[in-house]
Amino acid sequence: MLQNHEVERVGGKRSIPVDIRVIAATHRNLQSMMTNGSFREDLWYRLSGFPIIVPPVRQRKEDVPALARHFLAMKSRELGIAVQPSIAPGALLRLMEYDWPGNVRELENLVERELIRHREGPLAFEEIQRERGKTKAVAASNAGLQPPLKVNEAMAAHIREVIKIAKGKIHGPGGAAELLGVNPNTLRWRLDKLGIIYRRRDRERS
Repeated sequence: MLQNHEVERVGGKRSIPVDIRVIAATHRNLQSMMTNGSFREDLWYRLSGFPIIVPPVRQRKEDVPALARHFLAMKSRELGIAVQPSIAPGALLRLMEYDWPGNVRELENLVERELIRHREGPLAFEEIQRERGKTKAVAASNAGLQPPLKVNEAMAAHIREVIKIAKGKIHGPGGAAELLGVNPNTLRWRLDKLGIIYRRRDRERS
């Protein structure tokens, strides 16, 4: 038995000691399944020695840029693309705004499709934009008509949301400037003009 760190060959008569660990992965809630009787209780306790909960991509969107770059490098090698194409300005933000019902595998497949279609880049991931557009259209029809925002109000709301996604970071990888596809100094100028508080200004005031 694996529980006793022993196995027997088919047709064998002697137990063989083994030093192994079993790693099991699933997207289902096994504990709930055990409670309602659809999963064996003894197997649950054998498997749950050290559970590791990995949240879905939609709950850790700050990881999307790093995951996208990883899959881009990996798929470029697999497809034999010598020069890895660039990612278009604003495309990473487009990816972060998507809810990823298919989790990490959906992101991986999307990057591969984009590489096949646009080997020389830049990769814009417009497919995601179309999907989000459909979702927004449904939500808008359900919510009814809302009064339109002024340009500066809409811009400020969008920039605040991006800064929130970037956890207050303005420049560098995963920063708001990269996600928006603008120069960090240009973004800081826009923040000052719109009266949006960000980290540097907080430090200057303190």
